[in-house]
Amino acid sequence: MLSSITHSSTLSILLYPLSPKPGCCSSRKLNVRTHPWEKSVEKSVKLRTMVVGCKIDNQEMGFQASERLYLGMDFGTSGARYALIDKQGTIHAEGKREYPNYMKEDSLDWALSWKTTLFSLLEDVPVHLRPLVSSISLDGTSATTLIIDSKTGEPLARPYLYNESCPDALPLVKSIAPINHTVCSGSSTLCKLVSWWNNDDSDKKSTMLLHQADWLLWLLHGQLGVSDYNNALKVGYDPEADSYPDWLLSQPYAQLLPTVKAPGTSIGHLKGDIRTQFAGFSEDCIVCTGTTDSIAAFLAARATKPGKAVTSLGSTLAIKLLSTTRIEDARYGVYSHRLDDKWLVGGASNTGGAVLKENFSDEQLEKLSEHINPMEASPLDYYPLKSVGERFPVANLKMEPRLHPRPESDVEYLHGILESIARIEIYIRQRHTCC
Repeated sequence: MLSSITHSSTLSILLYPLSPKPGCCSSRKLNVRTHPWEKSVEKSVKLRTMVVGCKIDNQEMGFQASERLYLGMDFGTSGARYALIDKQGTIHAEGKREYPNYMKEDSLDWALSWKTTLFSLLEDVPVHLRPLVSSISLDGTSATTLIIDSKTGEPLARPYLYNESCPDALPLVKSIAPINHTVCSGSSTLCKLVSWWNNDDSDKKSTMLLHQADWLLWLLHGQLGVSDYNNALKVGYDPEADSYPDWLLSQPYAQLLPTVKAPGTSIGHLKGDIRTQFAGFSEDCIVCTGTTDSIAAFLAARATKPGKAVTSLGSTLAIKLLSTTRIEDARYGVYSHRLDDKWLVGGASNTGGAVLKENFSDEQLEKLSEHINPMEASPLDYYPLKSVGERFPVANLKMEPRLHPRPESDVEYLHGILESIARIEIYIRQRHTCC
């Protein structure tokens, strides 16, 4: 999770656990390496907000009153979390929230759910620490797309989620984009934009595209139409040229594209109404552009040398490899994010924790796992997907989940699913290794 930003140009702050100091409650630090921009990533949170540091006579002793703190929030697939750190990397508070289930007509109102969660996290930040917050940013799921009113900022349609595919738009996108470009995938942001453009009959003069992180940050700074080049990659932005390509700008829907800045760039101050609603935040508190959740996960692993790969397993399975070479091939769901003067090469599979949650409760997962012998291989050969369609290591919109035959034993079934997820990771690592 992205947990702090000042105002320069590249993420490089890393989390690691430290032993508690004598006489203190649990104490952790972020190992901070500052390239042009200072940021941080949060590794684990409690189900509720907790303040971390030494307590003597009920007073917080983990920081000095003059010290500035940095607030970062991570918006994942099922919930969001925050961490509040100082410049040395000490975590002073952290917490998490699950997304509330708001319904709009017959579907979930994701935008309202995200907005409510954002404000809940701000409310969870301890009041006595709010005046020390110097800057705020957040990350969101890659390719989660909103079409909004460019005057009010209100969503004009339901959000397109990160793993949602728009195959109706794919032929047109392929006809304008370079062969095997990142946008040539049904789940790309550009396919979602084109699908909306071709199927919506409303007046499009006052519309704008924003990504999940862009829209949530707008709620804090109030300047519509700002994105970062990590989130904008899948709409067609070229981070190497630092511009939108001509083949994209020549399209009629190019008018909807946001302005793009480097991740961590200062956008503006925290809005006055937000400071009023959540009393204590300073007038000088800056809101900065964000990044994607998988990039934040990569940074948390402290992989700094080309050739190092990091797997992040959440609702889905994402793999990123640090490389000196930019690689993109939509046939295999491979794309490259810019990270300073290097590239994060990888992709995201639709397998992962969401499949487990679909078949088991949290209590079942915990209890059944205790009976799995990791030294014994499962004979079951699955390809665990929650629904039809895969993005990576092969982009196949028609790939069917393979979760049968199901044995009578739930222990054996869980064992088979877990090993099958692991096999997908191994296959990806073996096939997509580069530096």
